[in-house]
Amino acid sequence: MSKFDMGDMVFAATDLYNDELAEDGASLIPDVAPYALLAAAGTRGVVVNVGHVAELPQQEIYLVRFEAGPEKTLGLPIGCLAEELDATAAAE
Repeated sequence: MSKFDMGDMVFAATDLYNDELAEDGASLIPDVAPYALLAAAGTRGVVVNVGHVAELPQQEIYLVRFEAGPEKTLGLPIGCLAEELDATAAAE
């Protein structure tokens, strides 16, 4: 059973950065620099899809769109592990 479901509001548990592909050093997310900050810890988002790693069916991946910019519009979907997400906002 998934820790989060599609439509759940979640928060980044830690700063999330764009990964680099080991093979060629390119960015995992096109048009975003490797190691660029994608979502700061505490940023609110919504789960838009749930899947798993093909080689590890028990390892769930959550596709999340986090709020971005001053208007808080939803950004591009980001693949996250359960431990990178929290169901509640961090206390200020």
